[in-house]
Amino acid sequence: MRRVVITGAGSVNPLGHDVPATLAAMRSGRCGIGPLSGLVDQDRLAVQIGAQVTGFDPAAHFDRQRLPLLDRFAQFALVSARQAVAQSGLAFDGALADRSGVVMGTAGGGNTTVDDNYRTVHAEGKNRVHPFVVPRLMHNAAASHMSMEFGLRGPGLAVSTACASSNHAMGLALQLIRGGAADVILTGGSEAMLCFGGLKAWEGLRVMSRDGCRPFAASRNGLVMGEGGAVFVFEELEHARARGAEVLAEVAGFGMTSDAGDIVAPTQDGPVRAMQLALADAGLAAEDIGYVNAHGTGTTANDRTEARALNAVLGAQAAHVPVSSTKSLHGHLIGGTGAVELLACLLALREGVIAPTVNFDAPDPECAVDAVPNVARHGVDVRAVLSNAFAFGGLNAVLALRRI
Repeated sequence: MRRVVITGAGSVNPLGHDVPATLAAMRSGRCGIGPLSGLVDQDRLAVQIGAQVTGFDPAAHFDRQRLPLLDRFAQFALVSARQAVAQSGLAFDGALADRSGVVMGTAGGGNTTVDDNYRTVHAEGKNRVHPFVVPRLMHNAAASHMSMEFGLRGPGLAVSTACASSNHAMGLALQLIRGGAADVILTGGSEAMLCFGGLKAWEGLRVMSRDGCRPFAASRNGLVMGEGGAVFVFEELEHARARGAEVLAEVAGFGMTSDAGDIVAPTQDGPVRAMQLALADAGLAAEDIGYVNAHGTGTTANDRTEARALNAVLGAQAAHVPVSSTKSLHGHLIGGTGAVELLACLLALREGVIAPTVNFDAPDPECAVDAVPNVARHGVDVRAVLSNAFAFGGLNAVLALRRI
């Protein structure tokens, strides 16, 4: 079977505008959640905190001709992709262009574009919108712009499965390369849902915290919305070796399941089966796992259910496996969250550093996991990891990575 590795990574998220800044924040446990600022109609929001990407200047990355075509979620994706491709050292020309593609995850696509134009039509009473509204809001906008920027003429598509979008996208990229449809795939996810409409919709679900994200803690009371994304270069192992590329990790396995239960309430069975499938696909045993990046949203139901699922999968060694939720640091990036969380997995595999679950005040007896509270753990020998994503709609996607 063709093996798949990561040879480049890029990110724009609330912890930093690139991977080094993001990893530094994870090592130090710096939280990117704070008071919201600069949103239209912000005073009408009940929730006034979030994890914003601050100091990001789109004009520094895109010229005046291109910028009107790009919603914020696509901007995050393109800047992240540039970083990842630069690290990989790849040039997509000749035959490689036909053997390279892009698979990106997003839950909402161009949310800020939708929000702005509903306001234009309904609040301001205008009868015309900008001609680029559809190209900006469509879910495949980021993937399409990435394919055009780098000349990727192979498979190209967008994946939308709510909070599991990134993991499903990366799992599909793994399968495409394994199956011989491509040698290189740019993959990950991005989201920009921090606008009035996006936040107001999530407020309606009554799962938002007004004072912080505390996954697995006794006082947890909901998730905190964030924005941003990450992109990775997935490459067939022998292709990477032939050109002398630095390999960051192997994407060893993938598992996906459906709960077939409730549209919002999680089950234990679906996540258990997804983790077991990822382990089997990677040829790993539960005792091989040295770290789990949990879905860990900070809601009462998710964290309790996920903790029980983890104990069912990891068995006797469950108490000894670090399980942290970096959503406590960067917020819940919805369709982009799994991609940013994969950076924490690379940090564990490459540096032996486990990013912490911050804001952790007291353990919940119903969440029996080693949540790595508040302070990063250094000097841990991690050879394989799992990264969990469990979405509304009961769609579960788990990636297994291995040190190589």
